[in-house]
Amino acid sequence: MNIRSLALAPVLALAMAFPALAERIPLNDISRYLNGLTTVTSDFTQINPDGTVSTGTVYIQRPGRVRFEYNNDRTLVLASGGNVAVFDAKSNSGPQQYPLSQTPLAIILDANVNLGRPGVVTNHTEQNNATVVTAQDPQRPQNGNIQMVFTAPTELRQWIVTDDSGQKTTVILGEMRKGGSIPSSRFSIQAELGRR
Repeated sequence: MNIRSLALAPVLALAMAFPALAERIPLNDISRYLNGLTTVTSDFTQINPDGTVSTGTVYIQRPGRVRFEYNNDRTLVLASGGNVAVFDAKSNSGPQQYPLSQTPLAIILDANVNLGRPGVVTNHTEQNNATVVTAQDPQRPQNGNIQMVFTAPTELRQWIVTDDSGQKTTVILGEMRKGGSIPSSRFSIQAELGRR
């Protein structure tokens, strides 16, 4: 063994002691991936702001539509036509409604996701072999943000929405089933009002 090999030995040993870090997925690749998602169905686990855990199925039809059905619970969250409606199983009144633009989830559901726009992404890092992107509406930063976690090859695994009051809701996705069709009535707030 020559002197150069001896000098490199500690460096090589140190390099092998740490697993290879995954490269950060570029924002352009993530935007392209999100824009390529049209119809998605997935089981999900939700960690609520109070620490309780809910499970269910999420249906996404981009742009602009999402339906969260909760297991063992008639609670339902629908986004469609630029509005979000929360049907609370414990409430006798109608759903709580507000504009989709007031929730950071609108960033994922936008017709043209462009994470490269100035002010949209506030953090873009690699953590635990995943790419983590924190995004907000630059026109309405007071509405909170969404932190999205992606693995390579580019796949959305979870998101954390921080709302305007600082409350965090985490949604962890199961295996995503992409493509197929979901009847538009599943996203209709009016149709749901009629059913209830």
